[in-house]
Amino acid sequence: MKLFLTICAFVCALMLQGCSDDGTPSGENNTPGESATLYFDTLYNSKDLNKAMTMATPKLARIMKSYGTAKQFARNLVNMQYDEVVIEVDMTNMSLREQYGDKANINLIFTGYFNGNKVDDMRSVKMIRKKGKWYVDKINPDPFAR
Repeated sequence: MKLFLTICAFVCALMLQGCSDDGTPSGENNTPGESATLYFDTLYNSKDLNKAMTMATPKLARIMKSYGTAKQFARNLVNMQYDEVVIEVDMTNMSLREQYGDKANINLIFTGYFNGNKVDDMRSVKMIRKKGKWYVDKINPDPFAR
C-alpha cells in the first residue's frame, strides 16, 4: 500500500509540474522557425527590445537600437502593430535541409488584435546560423503592401 501511494504521489507531482506555465515562450533555439517565433514573441508580447536584439544579427540589432523601443521598431520597420499576437510558423514552404544549412527563409503567420480589431498578417524572415544558434538577419517587406 505504501508503494502504491508513493507511486501515485510521484505521478501527480509530474502531472502538476507539466501544467505550470510561467508565461514565457518555450522552445528550442536550434531551429530557425523556433528562433524566429521567439524573436517576434519577445518583440510583440514581451515588448523587450534589448532581449530581441540578442536574437538578431549585429547589423539588425544596430537598426533596432536606433528606434529606441520595441513598439517604435515594430510600427516603423516591421510595419505591423498588435496589442496581443499569436505567432505561428508557416510549414507549407518548409524544407528540412534548411535546418541543416546556415541560412533559412521562414514564413511566419501573425494573428492578433490591435485596438479591438482582429489583424492577420504574414512576414518572411531571413535567418542565419552562427556557432550553432539561429539569428534573425532580415525582415523581408510585405510584397502586397502599398
